[in-house]
Amino acid sequence: MSYASSLESRIAKAVARASIEHRLIEPNDRVMVGLSGGKDSWALLQILDVIRRRAPFPFSVIAVNVDSGYKDFKHDVIRKTCEERGWEIRIEHTEIGEVMDDLLEANATPCSLCARLRRGVLYRIADEVGATKIALGHHADDFIETLLLNLFFGGALKAMPARLVSDNERHVVIRPLVYVSEQEALDFALASELPIVGCCCPACGDLGLQRQRLKRLIGDLEREHPGIKASMLKAIQNVHPRHLLDRRLNPLDAIARGGAVDADEDGGARGATQPLPVLRRTGASTTSRLS
Repeated sequence: MSYASSLESRIAKAVARASIEHRLIEPNDRVMVGLSGGKDSWALLQILDVIRRRAPFPFSVIAVNVDSGYKDFKHDVIRKTCEERGWEIRIEHTEIGEVMDDLLEANATPCSLCARLRRGVLYRIADEVGATKIALGHHADDFIETLLLNLFFGGALKAMPARLVSDNERHVVIRPLVYVSEQEALDFALASELPIVGCCCPACGDLGLQRQRLKRLIGDLEREHPGIKASMLKAIQNVHPRHLLDRRLNPLDAIARGGAVDADEDGGARGATQPLPVLRRTGASTTSRLS
């Protein structure tokens, strides 16, 4: 079975790579896609359907849209599109928009609170539909922006994991588009003739928000230095804990026992430095054929 386009082939292979490296999609999974109606979640749903039909093992996909309750949100368009393409869809109507108005302080950014509230709804629905994985449409640019947001404004050196087990260990959140750029997701959604539906939140797309400002900064840097986004994404996968200041990673007694660490001119460590543990690619002979 051939792919519909070179773009579809490239995205499918990127998702397959992510699935192999991070154990995202496994035999008999029931993958619940958080479908907001934006370009990223549409692209994720479309490519998972493509992969599902080609995969050497069975898994199913169900889309779930959480309607935050904003006026004029086009949940009917989302339902119609999914039904026309044979995709299982559930729309959950909520009053998240009104709840946020009560909880937010003046001039506070609503996006993070909205995401947490919507995530709670998705967890509940995952139990109801028997989902084994919750798939979100975060792409490579989201990972990079989150890294810099935490670095600049959060005082933490972290991004997002491609696979996350919830605190109660009942749910597994996956991000299959980790190696797919935002532009690729947009191009794929448009090429697939999927309707991009805004969430109707008054703050949506506000360029004054921190993430939007960082998006512009990264875009400017990428134009000046092509490949810088790829380098930042690679950096998240190439961590040298001995060259950080977190004493949980570098307890003083362990350093004293291990002796001094020599550093190369480029900052790489020699001698006592130990590599990070690497996730073993179990079943690669099967899962590598996802694409």
